[in-house]
Amino acid sequence: MSKKLTIDPETETPEEEKLFTSLRANAWNEFIGQLKTKESLNIAISAAKSRGDAMEHTLLYGPPGLGKTTLAHLIAAEMGSAIRVTSGPAIERAGDLASILTNLEPKDILFIDEIHRLSKVVEETLYPAMEDFALDIVIGKGPSARTVRLDLPQITIIGATTKIGLISAPLRDRFGVTHRLSFYEPLDLARIIEIAAKKLNLKIDREAILEIGKRARGTPRIALKLLKRIRDYSQVHGQGIVTKLLLTQALDLMEVDPLGLDDSDRRLLLAIIHKFGGGPVGLETISATLSEDIGTIEEVIEPYLMQIGFLKRTPRGRVVTPQAYLHLGLKAPVEIK
Repeated sequence: MSKKLTIDPETETPEEEKLFTSLRANAWNEFIGQLKTKESLNIAISAAKSRGDAMEHTLLYGPPGLGKTTLAHLIAAEMGSAIRVTSGPAIERAGDLASILTNLEPKDILFIDEIHRLSKVVEETLYPAMEDFALDIVIGKGPSARTVRLDLPQITIIGATTKIGLISAPLRDRFGVTHRLSFYEPLDLARIIEIAAKKLNLKIDREAILEIGKRARGTPRIALKLLKRIRDYSQVHGQGIVTKLLLTQALDLMEVDPLGLDDSDRRLLLAIIHKFGGGPVGLETISATLSEDIGTIEEVIEPYLMQIGFLKRTPRGRVVTPQAYLHLGLKAPVEIK
């Protein structure tokens, strides 16, 4: 019996994370796709370098796995700056943030992943650091407490989030540059896969590369995960090169269909169809039915299904579209007008 594999861009083992780091674009011209974002960021970088200033604070948002972390590292490389990486959940207290900020040098970059998960106290500590390059520290407690302001060097905060709606307006307004990363076209993904295959010394024909691009759900991280699993499969069953036939066999084993849908996608669609007549049905009900976390449904499964028109949100809940019925080989219900 074949093992079911879900390609989830949000969860990976340390080995997979090491793989992504090794395959990450190391130069600005090696970063494929997101052309408008790259052009805008390139202008901001060039302008900051010509003035001798730190780059403006930058907010990158969009679905997981599209390259927000990679872009942050490339910005640092282009600026010739050191980068410190942390995340919203990791900064638990204002003192944690103060410790990080006071150890930064001029023009350094602090990259905060999942910035929407910063606590309110930490977020308010970040305001003066972003706006005035200063840090307000409260000394003492009660009536005798006083605030001391420490000067910070000119630094750049780069925030990344999958949920920009959860970032408060005061924090969002302090970012001078804001960009949304979009899903990739299959041809862009094919170029990413081609570069990664060379780094892995993996021989793979053009048809197989294009097929992975079509099935990678518009997400580079998923494309690289598929490539890794296909590499493993080819080492056991292949003859030294990944052909389209071998690729199809590997993806069939992973239960990744020609549109990139995996077992989690089909479970969600079929649950709505068979248990709720195709919808509408609320997110909490879907979560309880599938025993799946709401965040995983909203951030990992739903975006692609909505992108390809298989699922839509209505005021009353989620609804499966006729295109999804057709793809699953089911007869769509007749809409009553």
